[in-house]
Amino acid sequence: MPVEAAQYPVNLILTGQECLVVGGGSVAARKVDGLLACGAKVRVIATIAGPELRARAVSLEERPYQRGDVAGFRLVIAATNDRAVNHAVYEDAMAAGIWINTADDPAACTFTLPSVVRRGPIMVTVSTAGYSPALSTWLRAHVEDELGPEYEVLLELLSEARNDMKAAGRSTEEADWRSALDSDMLDLIRAGQVGRAKERLRAWLSSSSD
Repeated sequence: MPVEAAQYPVNLILTGQECLVVGGGSVAARKVDGLLACGAKVRVIATIAGPELRARAVSLEERPYQRGDVAGFRLVIAATNDRAVNHAVYEDAMAAGIWINTADDPAACTFTLPSVVRRGPIMVTVSTAGYSPALSTWLRAHVEDELGPEYEVLLELLSEARNDMKAAGRSTEEADWRSALDSDMLDLIRAGQVGRAKERLRAWLSSSSD
């Protein structure tokens, strides 16, 4: 895949899906962590598995990668320190029609992995399309500093209000959510005044339906 190609952003649902990580070092461990956080069933193939991987809840096969090992997996990540092995994994995945990410080699990927910030159900991703993972990580840190725990409370209030509107037979698409979010709701939540923030949200949504 050319690095210059525009990438299509998508959030994969990997709960219970079989995924393969080839590699036994710290990079492979980080890839495993991302998959496990999404509920994937992870198998690791590594000639030598480091202590980080041994501590993970994965199915570990400590042996060299063999051609065709990708068969049956939904998604594959190649993260060894051997470019020849990584390329073999890439070729096998491409032949089998399996999504493949090769660490530090955007040209040998059918998907790239963005830097991720999570706050409960909220997920913000930053990507440079493989040009500079370091910049992605740097930008993620800035987003992480901004996205405090108050946003999780805000999300709960918005979700509750949305469900109440649906139960009342009101359209959630016509509500003035933007004005509500641009109000002082976040400041109220930060000050511990969640009840007032909830009242503020209801007032904005009620006025938008008049």
